[in-house]
Amino acid sequence: MHLQRVVITGMGAVSPLGNRVEDLWEGLLAGNSGITRMEELDAIKGLRPRIAGRVKEVNAKAIPRKARRTMSNLSIFASLAALEAIEQAGIDQDTLTGGRTGLSVGSTTGSSQALEQFFKLYLPENSLEAIRSTEFFKIMNHSAAANLAQFLGISGRVIAASAACSTGCQNIGLAAEAIATGRQDLMLCGGTDELHPLTVGTFDIIEAASIAEIEDPASASRPFDAKRDGIVCSEGAGILLLESYEHATARGAEILAEISGFSSLCDSSNMASPSAQAINLCMAEALKEAGINAKDIDYVNAHATGTLQGDASEAQAIAELLGDTAPVSSLKGHLGHTMAASGAIETIATVRMMQENTIIPTANLNIPAEECSAINNTLHLLERPITYALKNNFALGGINTSLVLRRIQ
Repeated sequence: MHLQRVVITGMGAVSPLGNRVEDLWEGLLAGNSGITRMEELDAIKGLRPRIAGRVKEVNAKAIPRKARRTMSNLSIFASLAALEAIEQAGIDQDTLTGGRTGLSVGSTTGSSQALEQFFKLYLPENSLEAIRSTEFFKIMNHSAAANLAQFLGISGRVIAASAACSTGCQNIGLAAEAIATGRQDLMLCGGTDELHPLTVGTFDIIEAASIAEIEDPASASRPFDAKRDGIVCSEGAGILLLESYEHATARGAEILAEISGFSSLCDSSNMASPSAQAINLCMAEALKEAGINAKDIDYVNAHATGTLQGDASEAQAIAELLGDTAPVSSLKGHLGHTMAASGAIETIATVRMMQENTIIPTANLNIPAEECSAINNTLHLLERPITYALKNNFALGGINTSLVLRRIQ
């Protein structure tokens, strides 16, 4: 089978740093933080974290009311990001709805906010009488993909991969495979999530949430740092428009980057603690698919969430596979962990780094931990060209993903 080259021609982002890609990029350049104190967490008994990353107010009315009725925040975020990606790519309505454009977008679960509302109405009297007919479309696990497809009129392939923190990256890879094998010409892809106290609580219960910097939220998320103490939860959406190289060049589209390698493997050794060996294997397979060697990687955008074990395992795997030459950074010091959206938002930021010849450092990385010091940690803004970048995302349940991005000269 002839495999087609896959390129990125559009990007859209909604994040705690703003509601467009340019807001995200300018915030990262300035070293801004999207993490704030959340008073609503004070009311949750037994919950220790009090900080998180919230999306700033969005213009939901850009989505017609008829489409918005079945959308929770996570679908609204994804829809607004998709509109930005479509606008940048210059895709017309006929191309979008003609059957050769598909979609691959996921979230960690359906809407937690809608699920909470459902059970508030149902449980007191075991009654369905107050439940609106639109609520299920917010709760179902493929809510984001279904709502986005209906809103945009997508009639091609629709995928809704859900793999927690690997969701965004995995959906990008699956979309790339659909194009590479000729099943679609274009794919909208990425991930989205909305913040809810249960999200924060999940990581607190498993002792993986940050609790140390309640009075200084901006400094709480510390990937690779000696004083890191866990994840700071966040929300947002990242959507990319992928298409075959032949299709993009035929219509004269601006190509932002190429996806040249993808790997998604399972680490079955532990449900919660990633192993360096499994991470190494996942990255190596992505490099092999891209047809490059470890020395070709110019930058690694790490998953690094600020957990003790996760950061250490990823740093060890990167050091063993790539050595200490390629600069490495994580964006979760700026953004927090946007969950299912993280792989897509961080891929978008990595493409911008490639375009601007600029590497964003890891925020709040003051003293690299000894177990994370064998890699080339990026502590300051770097100006240098990036031809190949490696993007990592790893999830609870052992779902590991890696992408290789290439700048087209």
